[in-house]
Amino acid sequence: MKPRNPLLALGLIASLTLPTTALHAKTTPPFTLHSQEIKAGATLSEEQVFNGFGCHGKNRSPTLQWQGAPKGTQSYALTVYDPDAPTGSGWWHWVVFNIPATSQGLPAAIPTDGKGLPPGAVQSLTDFGQPGFGGACPPVGDKPHRYRFTLHALKVAKLDLPASSMPALVGFMIHANQLAETSFTAYYGRQK
Repeated sequence: MKPRNPLLALGLIASLTLPTTALHAKTTPPFTLHSQEIKAGATLSEEQVFNGFGCHGKNRSPTLQWQGAPKGTQSYALTVYDPDAPTGSGWWHWVVFNIPATSQGLPAAIPTDGKGLPPGAVQSLTDFGQPGFGGACPPVGDKPHRYRFTLHALKVAKLDLPASSMPALVGFMIHANQLAETSFTAYYGRQK
């Protein structure tokens, strides 16, 4: 009796099973950043609104957690940036660098003196002219601004910069040493 498929008769079709190694390969979780207080795409609450410049918020940094950093990560940097600020160059709301690679998050309400940050982490200047988290405070009547919370995985254990460094300088050093980044965006606008 002849087989129906001539390729089977020639032995040219092999078993279609996957190798055992492919079935048991570990999957690496994606590099992600999230917050308990802020959902991606949502509006910031009064907690993350600046207290000054006509804004009346609590100016508290949110809790942040991350996972899935790429292999070779030696430290992290965190930035919060508003690309919609009417300055011609956006607005830096928070800059933290030299966060140890062993860290998996930051607690809420970190003060300007940095208490609560992991050992060795540095808060540098923001566009408010001081270190620490500076909340949202867009001009009245603007469409809601975007606030990008970005975690950068770096290939160096330390950026050799003082706490008095301007955000653009820190940003340059972050991008020169970056392995990967992950971010989420929240929004905030003022009508009065």
